[in-house]
Amino acid sequence: MTVTELVSYEEALATYEPVMGLEVHVELGTKTKMFCGCSTELGAEPNSQTCPTCLGMPGSLPVVNAIGVESAVKIGLALNCEIAEWCRFARKNYFYPDMPKNFQTSQYDEPIAFNGYLDVQLEDGEIFRVEIERAHMEEDTGKSTHVGGATGRIHGASHSLLDYNRAGIPLIEIVTKPITGAGERAPEVAKAYVAELRELIKALGVSEARMEMGQMRCDVNLSLMPKGAEKFGTRSETKNVNSLRSVERAARFEIQRHAAVLNAGGTILQETRHFHEEDGSTTSGRIKEEAEDYRYFPEPDLVPVAPSREWVEELRAGLPELPRVRRNRLREEWGVSEHDMQSILNAGAVDLIVATIEAGADAASARKWWMGELSRRANEAGVDLAAMEITPEQVARVCALVAEGSLNDKLARQVIEGVLAGEGAPDEVVEKRGLKVVSDEGALGTAVDEAIAANAGIADKIRSGKVAAAGALVGAVMKATRGQADAARVRELILERLGVEG
Repeated sequence: MTVTELVSYEEALATYEPVMGLEVHVELGTKTKMFCGCSTELGAEPNSQTCPTCLGMPGSLPVVNAIGVESAVKIGLALNCEIAEWCRFARKNYFYPDMPKNFQTSQYDEPIAFNGYLDVQLEDGEIFRVEIERAHMEEDTGKSTHVGGATGRIHGASHSLLDYNRAGIPLIEIVTKPITGAGERAPEVAKAYVAELRELIKALGVSEARMEMGQMRCDVNLSLMPKGAEKFGTRSETKNVNSLRSVERAARFEIQRHAAVLNAGGTILQETRHFHEEDGSTTSGRIKEEAEDYRYFPEPDLVPVAPSREWVEELRAGLPELPRVRRNRLREEWGVSEHDMQSILNAGAVDLIVATIEAGADAASARKWWMGELSRRANEAGVDLAAMEITPEQVARVCALVAEGSLNDKLARQVIEGVLAGEGAPDEVVEKRGLKVVSDEGALGTAVDEAIAANAGIADKIRSGKVAAAGALVGAVMKATRGQADAARVRELILERLGVEG
């Protein structure tokens, strides 16, 4: 059935309990593909990074990428998984034009990592445990470009172009167990899980995990069951969601859509769905297959993978500091609250602040500029903080100029504006715009004398003991110097001239 009006979120949650399953594909940052030596570098001419193996030519034989296996084990260990002592690859058979072999080399009933968990922190500090079913190795598909339609999808297109450069790039698919008990917070849990997983993947150094570039994408499986029931409902699977905000919106929309269908007496189809960024809605894709429809069978051309226990323990010992541990350490070092640290995390500013501190800034100044002026500008531009055209080193230089008294906050904001506008490094912007603080005592003294002469009434109030009135004269001097005076020094000079103790 077609749903024209969604049930309100509150009404849906009053009647039903959401059950989620999240499948996250992580594109590994290896130099070559999973089963051949072709390059994985982005931006090459279409179909220039292919060979008989990744194109599935008769007689070609795959060889497993050792770094891909190592990355899979590291991910499994970081997710508190058991690591298989012996596992195999399988052929997943289905016809898609972007799968040149007509099957995908994946893992089915014998994944390399299984039975783990990831604890995620919600915005109010609550910890929610997401249990992991499996993490397995596989390869990516090629890329289809549909030409001639209005939507960029196959429907309505006149023809399609196929680029097999991406076919065979190593993927790790991480699948959760059914996520229950989240209630109305289910969309928030989904977003927090993917965010934490992204930070973990980046910390391991196995992928840049840039969702906007498709290096990490999430399939959101969702079903509803009446409150008090034990049997899960029929699920939908919203495919390839590629931002944290969209993961949350997709889960929320599907909760409302499922509730509307069920309330109207309809039946949920087990299908894949497409997510639409512009309005947060989903639309039907195709009927979803069950595992047996893929005709899995063991890959005969690849030997089993059998990680030795000694090697696994070596990798475990070499794991880096994991994100939650690191955040707790940084929170203590920076002297911020749990709430403030969560805000920094939500803004995507943790690594930016760390890099700014490493470039010489103090922690308070680094946080101030990234979480203040730069976050405001990023929000206005509708981009991620990390996408801003300014580096941590440049922000650290702005902090240094403020600390040494060459800039005040107002001038520093103008310097940041100039850097973002492509006018050069902070020192170049200062020079080009003439933004240094007026520190010449003679020039400041003249400006103060003129302000006192022009505001005799205010000067008399200050002489009579109303020192707070000095703010008006400070403002007059700052205006006269185009904001380039040191306000604290200006106030000192005013009180000196008027013979008043500060």
